[in-house]
Amino acid sequence: MEVIDILKRYSSIVDEELDRVLATVEPDKLQESSEHLIKAGGKKLRPALVMLSCEAVGGKREDAVKTAAAVELIHTFSLIHDDIMDKDEMRRGKPSVHMIWGEPMAILAGDTLFSKAFEAVLETGTDHVPSENVISALKTVVGSCIDICEGQAFDMCFEGNFDVSEEAYMKMIYKKTAALIAAATKSGALIGAGSPEQVEALAEYGKLIGLAFQIQDDYLDVVSEEEDLGKPVGSDIVEGKMTLMVVKALASASSEDKEEIISILKTNSDTNVERAIELFEKYGSIKYTYDVAHDNVERAKQLLDIVEDSPAKDALVLLADFVLERTH
Repeated sequence: MEVIDILKRYSSIVDEELDRVLATVEPDKLQESSEHLIKAGGKKLRPALVMLSCEAVGGKREDAVKTAAAVELIHTFSLIHDDIMDKDEMRRGKPSVHMIWGEPMAILAGDTLFSKAFEAVLETGTDHVPSENVISALKTVVGSCIDICEGQAFDMCFEGNFDVSEEAYMKMIYKKTAALIAAATKSGALIGAGSPEQVEALAEYGKLIGLAFQIQDDYLDVVSEEEDLGKPVGSDIVEGKMTLMVVKALASASSEDKEEIISILKTNSDTNVERAIELFEKYGSIKYTYDVAHDNVERAKQLLDIVEDSPAKDALVLLADFVLERTH
């Protein structure tokens, strides 16, 4: 069972539900702009995690499909709004929503997806899922939306601030990236009527692989080949981004090296990328970044001991490993 096969199988299930959810959106421009990024592809990791977590605690996959769609709608809404804020012109190899339909329509598309997500969770009505579990799943999804907004705000506040602690950085990436992945696994376990201990363990599993996912992105930015990344190596350095690697290097560096790292990050040029990587190597921050991601994944897999052996559990183990094994 390969990770790509797992994601394809669950992606086809959630794609049908997403088509259904967005079929009634009008006028046509709003529907087309809302569907644009969903139809552009993406791994659909988060909805797969919802359904697999539901199955892992003994629930039925079909009961979790609406919540899985909701999580993907929220993820897509956040990407549309991120692209507007960051002025990014491309996403998933296609022009960003605001580049085709303009910013006002793109904002409306994001808002539509955001609203449809809550509608989707509330439509979960089956004999197998108690209403209190649906409400708990909805609360989980709502909470992750607040976290995403706070995470984005923290990220914006970090721009040009080279005095960010590791604790503050981890809090930011939890809210911006890991919170929605934790909400995916937790809401799936809730819909599957897992025990409180199982729900908590799967929520923590999602949080840990979510943190590892973002930290691995930081790592890949400096160790990958450009053709694998799909963008120049060291682009985070050129953009002056605070990553775990930068935070660790700045915390460890001599005052002279610290000044040089900050100077390179402020330059917003690719001329000193190699020198920055040399300095990261000098202070062990590249290896440190990899080790933190690896440790999170190992801890996440151990948490799965709380559920019985099953194909869903096996898939969750593989997806945790996939976070580290991917090349982009």
